[in-house]
Amino acid sequence: MIDWARVSELRDEVGAEDFEEVVQLFLAEVEDVVGRLQAGSDRDALEADLHYLRGSALSLGFASFSRLCLEVEQKAGRGLATDEEISEVLFAFFNSKADFIDGLPAALAA
Repeated sequence: MIDWARVSELRDEVGAEDFEEVVQLFLAEVEDVVGRLQAGSDRDALEADLHYLRGSALSLGFASFSRLCLEVEQKAGRGLATDEEISEVLFAFFNSKADFIDGLPAALAA
């Protein structure tokens, strides 16, 4: 679910001292978009929101979440994304976030 090699690479890129800030910023920005998806308020922006989530997810190693965002993004571009699929994206985000937070100390210690 999490590409820990990418997480380590990002930490090396930004430096250990700035890594926590980058993670917090990522999660805050992603959670803003996730909040829009939860509210279901702007179906016209769905494709763009999923595109943003996908790119952000890749940056921080949320690999399976990113793949799911791509699938639903492509459907949204054709007007075919369902509420169930959006719920799957949300569920995947919260699971990925939990896995990331739980696994981060061990991954960074390695």
